Amino acid sequence: MRTTLTLDDDVTKLLEKELRKSGKPLKQVVNHFLRVGLTTKSPARKPFKVKPWNLGLPQFEKVEELLDWLEGPEHR
Repeated sequence: MRTTLTLDDDVTKLLEKELRKSGKPLKQVVNHFLRVGLTTKSPARKPFKVKPWNLGLPQFEKVEELLDWLEGPEHR
Protein backbone atom coordinates (compact mmCIF):
# COMPACT_ATOMS: atom_id res chain seq x y z
CA MET A 1 0.00 0.00 0.00
CA ARG A 2 1.27 3.45 -0.84
CA THR A 3 0.16 6.35 1.34
CA THR A 4 1.18 9.83 2.50
CA LEU A 5 1.83 10.20 6.20
CA THR A 6 2.50 13.33 8.26
CA LEU A 7 4.78 12.65 11.22
CA ASP A 8 5.18 14.72 14.36
CA ASP A 9 8.54 16.42 14.83
CA ASP A 10 9.58 14.16 17.71
CA VAL A 11 8.75 11.04 15.70
CA THR A 12 10.71 12.39 12.74
CA LYS A 13 13.78 12.92 14.93
CA LEU A 14 13.54 9.39 16.33
CA LEU A 15 13.10 7.96 12.84
CA GLU A 16 16.07 9.89 11.46
CA LYS A 17 18.20 8.69 14.38
CA GLU A 18 17.21 5.08 13.67
CA LEU A 19 17.94 5.50 9.94
CA ARG A 20 21.45 6.76 10.69
CA LYS A 21 22.06 4.01 13.27
CA SER A 22 20.80 1.09 11.20
CA GLY A 23 21.75 2.25 7.72
CA LYS A 24 18.53 0.67 6.45
CA PRO A 25 16.13 2.35 4.02
CA LEU A 26 13.20 4.42 5.34
CA LYS A 27 10.59 1.94 4.10
CA GLN A 28 12.21 -0.96 5.94
CA VAL A 29 12.62 0.94 9.22
CA VAL A 30 9.06 2.29 9.19
CA ASN A 31 7.61 -1.14 8.37
CA HIS A 32 9.65 -2.75 11.15
CA PHE A 33 8.51 -0.34 13.85
CA LEU A 34 4.89 -0.34 12.69
CA ARG A 35 4.93 -4.13 12.75
CA VAL A 36 6.42 -4.18 16.26
CA GLY A 37 3.95 -1.58 17.53
CA LEU A 38 0.92 -3.25 16.01
CA THR A 39 1.73 -6.79 17.11
CA THR A 40 2.99 -6.15 20.65
CA LYS A 41 0.29 -6.67 23.25
CA SER A 42 0.09 -4.11 26.00
CA PRO A 43 0.18 -5.47 29.55
CA ALA A 44 -3.20 -6.26 31.06
CA ARG A 45 -4.41 -3.58 33.40
CA LYS A 46 -6.16 -4.14 36.67
CA PRO A 47 -9.79 -3.09 36.33
CA PHE A 48 -10.58 0.21 38.03
CA LYS A 49 -12.86 -0.22 41.01
CA VAL A 50 -14.60 2.50 42.96
CA LYS A 51 -14.57 2.01 46.70
CA PRO A 52 -17.63 3.74 48.15
CA TRP A 53 -17.20 5.68 51.35
CA ASN A 54 -20.13 5.98 53.72
CA LEU A 55 -20.36 9.61 54.78
CA GLY A 56 -23.18 8.92 57.18
CA LEU A 57 -25.58 11.16 55.27
CA PRO A 58 -29.26 10.36 55.06
CA GLN A 59 -30.65 8.83 51.86
CA PHE A 60 -33.14 10.91 49.90
CA GLU A 61 -35.81 9.66 47.52
CA LYS A 62 -36.50 13.05 45.90
CA VAL A 63 -34.46 16.17 45.15
CA GLU A 64 -36.90 18.26 47.18
CA GLU A 65 -36.06 16.21 50.29
CA LEU A 66 -32.35 16.86 49.75
CA LEU A 67 -32.93 20.59 49.28
CA ASP A 68 -35.06 20.70 52.43
CA TRP A 69 -32.31 18.97 54.35
CA LEU A 70 -29.54 21.21 52.94
CA GLU A 71 -31.25 24.60 52.86
CA GLY A 72 -34.29 24.17 55.09
CA PRO A 73 -37.92 24.12 54.13
CA GLU A 74 -37.81 27.82 53.09
CA HIS A 75 -35.49 27.22 50.11
CA ARG A 76 -38.31 27.71 47.58
